[in-house]
Amino acid sequence: QVQLVESGGGLVQAGGSLRLSCAASGRTFSNYATGWFRQAPGKEREFVAVISWGGIRYYADSVKGRFTISRDNAKNTVYLQMNSLKPEDTAVYYCAADSIPRLRSGRASNWGQGTQVTVSS
Repeated sequence: QVQLVESGGGLVQAGGSLRLSCAASGRTFSNYATGWFRQAPGKEREFVAVISWGGIRYYADSVKGRFTISRDNAKNTVYLQMNSLKPEDTAVYYCAADSIPRLRSGRASNWGQGTQVTVSS
């Protein structure tokens, strides 16, 4: 098991930026790809982005060109830089760790507690 703790959420105006962090501890983090998901009120959780240990990235179409996922393996931390934020980006953002196929299908085994991102218009 890997323990994941998200931070960096908050309230921002449309067009602004936030950077989320996901700090990992527990079993060897290098065995896992890491991804970000989000869930807005009344909606299902959706995939946002994923990054492998070696740096291969995938993004949801809705965030391509605006969000960037990165990782610092020495710090066991994954980041999500969010630029040009829109009100529709408002959601609880979750970090997850597992294989890329399981992450992209939303079936990851390890999840953080989530951090709220609110974008005002």
